Amino acid sequence: MSIQVTGLLKQYGEQKAVNNISFTVSKGEIVGFLGPNGAGKSTTMKMITGYLQPDSGGVIVAGIDVTKDPLEAKKKIGYLPESNALYYDMYIREYLHFVAEVHDVSNKKDAVEKVITLTGLTPENSKKIGQLSKGYKQRVGLAAALIHNPEVLILDEPTSGLDPNQIIEIRNVIKEQGKDKIVLFSSHILQEVEAICNRVIIINKGSIVADDSLQALQSRSSTNVVKVEFGEALEAEWLHRLPSVKSVDKIDTHNWSLQTDEPETVRRALLELSMQHNLNIVSLQTGSESLETIFKSLTT
Repeated sequence: MSIQVTGLLKQYGEQKAVNNISFTVSKGEIVGFLGPNGAGKSTTMKMITGYLQPDSGGVIVAGIDVTKDPLEAKKKIGYLPESNALYYDMYIREYLHFVAEVHDVSNKKDAVEKVITLTGLTPENSKKIGQLSKGYKQRVGLAAALIHNPEVLILDEPTSGLDPNQIIEIRNVIKEQGKDKIVLFSSHILQEVEAICNRVIIINKGSIVADDSLQALQSRSSTNVVKVEFGEALEAEWLHRLPSVKSVDKIDTHNWSLQTDEPETVRRALLELSMQHNLNIVSLQTGSESLETIFKSLTT
C-alpha cells in the first residue's frame, strides 16, 4: 500500500503551481508536507485526492490510478481540506451519518460514535456544526475524514484553529492512525511536524527541495547551533567577534543562539570570553539545526 506521485505538473498560465514532482509514501509513514504559502502544497494534495486534475504526470493510491478511477481511489482516502467545508445547519451526528452513507459504511451508528470519541467531539456532540468553535469544526472535518476507516489520510492543516491542549489530542490521534495507514499532512506549525513525523517533504515554488527523515536533514546540514545563556546582559558585538561564528541570534537579553561550522571552537571561545570579562555562563548547549532553521534556509 502506497501513494506514488510521478512527474506531477499543474500549470496556471505561465505559472507552474506544481512543477514535475515525484515521491512515494508507504504504509506506516507519517510524512509532513511543508512549504511557504503558495508553494504548491494544497494543489498537490488536491491532485492526490482526485479533486483536481494534473496537466501531466500521475498519482497511484493503494494500487489505483487516481486519474483513471477517481471514485475507487477516493474510497481509500480520508481527506481533510484546508477550507474544511461543512454543512452548518446539520447536527454533528446528522452530518457524520450523512458522510457515512456517502461512503456506504456498513454499521453507520457505530462508526459515528467511534469517530466522535476518537476526535474528542463528545462534549459538543449535541450541537449544530454552525454553533461550534473553529477548533471543534476542525475536529468534525477530521472525524468525517476518518469515518470510513480509509487506508490513506491526506490532512491539510489539521490542527488549524486548535488550542494547545486540542493540538496534543489531535497529534495523538494522527500518530495512532499512522501505525497502519499512510498519513500525509501539511502544517505551518513546525513543532507539530517534529513531534509527529518520521519524514519531511519540503516544497518551494512548485518544486521539491527536500525529501528525507528529519534526522537525516539535520545531519546533512553543515551548520550547528550553540545556545548560550549568560547571567549578565551583553552586546551582540562581543559574540560576533568570536572565531568560527557565522551568525548570532538574540533570543533575549541573556540568551543567544550562535550558528557555526565548528561548535567546539565556539564553546571554548565562549568559556574564554566568560573568564576574561568575569561573566557567568548559566547554560551552554550544542545541537543540530531546528526544522524551522532548515525550512527557512531551503525556502528563502
